[in-house]
Order: sequence, then C-alpha cells, then structure tokens
Amino acid sequence: MKQVGLFLGCNIPFNRPDIEYSARYILKELGVDAVDLEGASCCPAFGTMPSLDIEGWAAASAWNLVLADEKGIDLVTGCGSCYGSLNEAKHHMESHPELKEKVNQIYAKVGKEYKGTAKISNFINFLYESVGLENIKAKVKNNLNGLKCAVQTGCHNLWPSRAYPSNEDNTFYPKRMREICEALGGAAPHYSAITDCCGMGALRSNASDKSLALFKKKLDVIKEELDPDICVIGCSSCLLQFDGGQALLAEQKKLNYQIPALHLVQLTALALGADVDKVAAFAKIPLNGVINKIKGGN
Repeated sequence: MKQVGLFLGCNIPFNRPDIEYSARYILKELGVDAVDLEGASCCPAFGTMPSLDIEGWAAASAWNLVLADEKGIDLVTGCGSCYGSLNEAKHHMESHPELKEKVNQIYAKVGKEYKGTAKISNFINFLYESVGLENIKAKVKNNLNGLKCAVQTGCHNLWPSRAYPSNEDNTFYPKRMREICEALGGAAPHYSAITDCCGMGALRSNASDKSLALFKKKLDVIKEELDPDICVIGCSSCLLQFDGGQALLAEQKKLNYQIPALHLVQLTALALGADVDKVAAFAKIPLNGVINKIKGGN
C-alpha cells in the first residue's frame, strides 16, 4: 500500500476537523496509507515568521520535512498556506546552500539532519498525479449527477509556481480541480474570477471589512456567471472564508444568497461514500440542496 505523510497544519485540526476526517477517508478508499508525523510543527505560514527570522522559519518549516525524510515518505496537505510554506522552505534551502547549512547546524543539536528528499503535494496535485482521474472514477459510489461546482484553487496552491514541484500547466487558467470534480460526476465550468484571491489570511486578520468586501466581489461573480450548486475549495483557509465568511456577510445583511462550500477532499469523500454528517460536521451553510442533487433530485 502506498504511504503518504498527512500534514494537517493548524487550521484543519483547530477549525475544520471534518476536513481531516474526509482526508483520511478518501486516502483509505483510494488505497493510500495515511502516516501521521509525530512531533510535527506549524508550517509556519510564509507571511509571518520569515519577516522576522528567515533561518528560524526555515528550521521550523523544514522540521516537518525531516520527519518525512526519516520515514522515507512524501507529504500531502489540505492547506494552501502549509503547501506554500513547506515548499518555500525547501526551495529556499535548495537555492541557498548556506541557509541549509545553518538550519542543519540547528538540527545537529538534537541529532537531526535535513536532506531534502521529501516532496510536498496539496490534495489537488496528489489526487491528480499520484492517484489519477481514472482511479478516482473507479471508486465513485455517489455520482455527483452534474452538480455544478465553482472551484477555488487558492493563491498559495498556485503561486509562486517555480517553487513548487508540481502544478497546473497554466497557473492563470487552473484546470486540475475542475477535472477532479468532473471525474466525480460534477460539472465545473471556468469563470472570470477563478484566480482572484478570496481575501483570507492576513487581510482577514487585520482588516476584516476589506477582506469580506473582496470576498463578496468574487462571490458575486461566481453567482452571476455560474449560479453553482456548490463552491469547491482547494485550501482550508479559503474554506473558512467561503463558508464562515458567507455567514458573516449574511449576518451583516450584505448578502442575499448563500452557496454551500466544501473542501475538495470533503466533496471527494461524499462521492466515495462517506457519511455527510461526518464529512460536513462544521459546515455553516446547509448542504440539503447538494445532497438532494447527488441523490438524484433537482
């Protein structure tokens, strides 16, 4: 059985453990053994610690890669920020040998060494490359029956693309998530704001009103151009915006519609037969219409 290190990061276990349930479910269904990384640390996100201490950030981030190196496995994560930060650390140390040397001087104090053999994938690339669309199709138990999906890949899953080991052929016209949704039986059209930021991250933390305004602008485009059944998200941070952000906008009387949102692994888990109550245990926007469509309703 293929093994992969499941890197959860902070957002998933703290805010959306239903994503973790879904990730473990689909890996098992797809014949992949999810290996836990005992002693894993925060990624930490590139917009925070690196601005203060590049060596400390690289050491903290690469610690997770050392744990994977020791087990001889690669990593997969459902968080775009984690995907970006881990790959940035790897890229920086490969580009700057002196940084790698300083990091290993830190690790030597606890008998560790960074070798850089482990690769990091997000679930989009893992499902697309390591599992494959045909293998996913073969495992579908609940066909999505043409469920119209508006995909949100997430900024950190796309750029800077030169730092990542695998990505879209054209990061400004992402297709992989759309093709995965189609493999599950859904429809996932392109739309004009597909690569626009959702406004999550530092902006949401420091200027919530501006963050939600940016998000609503994107959401309005999605509603107008696609009027989808669901938004399918490739990043746990983006999901917090698409699900929780919509709830906030509704509370503020700034939104007169709602579109259910699920992480890609949650939608995949539903299609592969998982219990909806476990898959979407923390979803704020009801999924009744989505489930009805999957079951063959209108």
